[in-house]
Amino acid sequence: MTFAAPLEAKSIRFRARSFVAFTLTPEAPLDVWLESLDRWIGNSPGYFSGRPVVLDLNTLKPDVVAIEALIGVLGQRGIRVYAMELDGGAELGAHLPPVLVGAKEATTDGLLQPSRKAGRAEEAASDMKPASDAKADLKAGDKASGDLKPAGEARPLPQDAKTAAPDAGTLMIRSPIRSGQLIFHPHGDVIVLGSVASGSEIVATGSIHVYGTLRGRASAGAQGNTAAQVFCRRNEAELLSVDGWYCTAEEMDPSVRGKPVQAFLDNGMLRIAPFS
Repeated sequence: MTFAAPLEAKSIRFRARSFVAFTLTPEAPLDVWLESLDRWIGNSPGYFSGRPVVLDLNTLKPDVVAIEALIGVLGQRGIRVYAMELDGGAELGAHLPPVLVGAKEATTDGLLQPSRKAGRAEEAASDMKPASDAKADLKAGDKASGDLKPAGEARPLPQDAKTAAPDAGTLMIRSPIRSGQLIFHPHGDVIVLGSVASGSEIVATGSIHVYGTLRGRASAGAQGNTAAQVFCRRNEAELLSVDGWYCTAEEMDPSVRGKPVQAFLDNGMLRIAPFS
């Protein structure tokens, strides 16, 4: 008589990971909102490619049929909805993206690898991971073309803002930012001592300072900071933005390409000007 050896049961290992998710908030009238979104996509092709997108439906409050149609038209634009936010939408159906609850704003700690010491949080290097338990609101509002764009009322920036020493809310990055990297800092300015490669992106609630060549995208003044600015030593940027109002490389005046520039809001207009 033979006996089979008992099979060893293998445990299933679960891990939790978090990523920056961009949030789209549709508003009525929906056709006008989609036209604005199309303009954004036209100016920034491939912006949503490979990016997790959360659909915030608490403003529009559509029914199930309208949600299905909306997800379909977004999919035709290359936008894949990973999840939704909708109060009381737990019973929408398994064929739709899941409804998430308990979203939190991003923190600097979520952007840095756990192995980094707390005392060196301001020295984030090129291995920074685009991860947090948060969302970054994407404004797809109606914007005119050109390097001057209407915006909300702008507050004047102090004259010494460019030379001010980094404060506790400043994130200093001492290494170049590689293509494909996303730096999101929700608590102040970002200073990059190297260059920013094409295909990378910096998003900050404060100002952005790049002491090398800026070839990627820089979005300052997130979450409504109209006094923020973008500074770079050499402007080859794909996109410059302050408080959600932006200018793409194709729209920029050739006189500000390849030169030191600053982007700021001036009397409700986004202006890109050379500086020495």
